[in-house]
Amino acid sequence: MTDVVTNTAPSVRDEAAVAAATAAAASGTEVRELTEVAELTAAALLFESIWQPGPGSQPVNSELLRAMVTAGNYVAGAFDGPRLLGACFGFFGRPAKAGLHSHIAGVLPAGLGRGLGFALKLHQRAWALEQGVPEISWTFDPLVRRNAHFNLTKLGARPEYYLPNFYGPMHDTINGGGDTDRIMAAWDLASPPVRAAALGEPARFDAVALRARGAATALTVGPDGGPVTGSADAPVVLVAVPPDVEALRRADPDLGRSWRVALREALGGLMAEGAEVVGFDRAGFYVVAREQSS
Repeated sequence: MTDVVTNTAPSVRDEAAVAAATAAAASGTEVRELTEVAELTAAALLFESIWQPGPGSQPVNSELLRAMVTAGNYVAGAFDGPRLLGACFGFFGRPAKAGLHSHIAGVLPAGLGRGLGFALKLHQRAWALEQGVPEISWTFDPLVRRNAHFNLTKLGARPEYYLPNFYGPMHDTINGGGDTDRIMAAWDLASPPVRAAALGEPARFDAVALRARGAATALTVGPDGGPVTGSADAPVVLVAVPPDVEALRRADPDLGRSWRVALREALGGLMAEGAEVVGFDRAGFYVVAREQSS
């Protein structure tokens, strides 16, 4: 993977920089690195306002961000004039600079619907490529449909692992204190799918068409909003998630927990068997390719 980046670095880096600038312009924001204490404090407060972890707690604090930036890691923000509307924070993993782990990214409600998340991630990609970093990884809750679509379709990232209860209980308004299952996503920055996605031409899947061609449906949404299990006996398997699991958790915590268990068994089970998640349908289905047993 590193050789590919090295051989194509000038063109890929230039292309990534242009794509990042285009996305920022389309969102009507300026995306730039944050280095000063006041900006880093604003980023920490932004994350706190989105996750709302409770009194005396923050997802990250300004002191940590300051230390990370000083050590050469990544913190950036999206500004509409003087106002910070979104931010993203990542740090290097081992071996040195072989990859960047994107720990947290968020956009305020006032910035939603403008493509700020896309602009922030493309800025992060361009920054990483300038550092000679070939891959960015991050975790996301596989039950959150909009995040799955954004990560797997809009960005062209690919799931590597299903991680049950990865962080342990997180008592904030987004996670609700339940199990924190996550998917570890890998973003191969110079790969053709990621380059196409950055240019606004991502690979797309159609669950209806896939079913017509014989895809199985291992999990779908029932009439009551709960999970309904089905067959996974096909080369292509569809695995559904609810339309808005965060609202579901607030309205019916037991039903939210049932979705956690059902998705862990269906999607986590398929991935544990070596099946590959190849995409996400906009209607809310993971598209999984698996080998048929002989």
